[in-house]
Amino acid sequence: MNSIIRFLSIIVAALLAGTSFGLWVGFNPNKFSPTAYVEFQQNLVTSLNSLMISLVILGTLLTLIDSFLNRKQKTASILLFFAAASFVSCILISRFGNSPIQSQMLTWTSSTIPQDWTDLRDRWWFLHKIRTINELISLVLISWVIQFKPVTK
Repeated sequence: MNSIIRFLSIIVAALLAGTSFGLWVGFNPNKFSPTAYVEFQQNLVTSLNSLMISLVILGTLLTLIDSFLNRKQKTASILLFFAAASFVSCILISRFGNSPIQSQMLTWTSSTIPQDWTDLRDRWWFLHKIRTINELISLVLISWVIQFKPVTK
């Protein structure tokens, strides 16, 4: 059972971190016109929002389960707990930072983009990068434990 949990943990963490990192590297919102940005952002939110929410919740649960199952291996358990906490921070950043901005952006059209749209864009982008760093931290911690700690029997 532990092997399955670990396998799923690393896959979910890699999917989360990889998707977010890919956006960070490949999508600089400062280079888009207002209309192009709104179209891209609306597509991004409608395409990925539910998937990413599901993955981060699943990643948190799997990592907490793995931490509990490895409670006799204190170092592994603590590292996995911190990985789960990092996933929880992603949930909080999304819920209270990115999601309210996304909700506003989903109502915009090319003719109704507000004057302060760049402030909202920049705030969303900053929060996305912080969230990505937390996903990468989770991925590194889970990978570290998998690489250097045996699975508890």
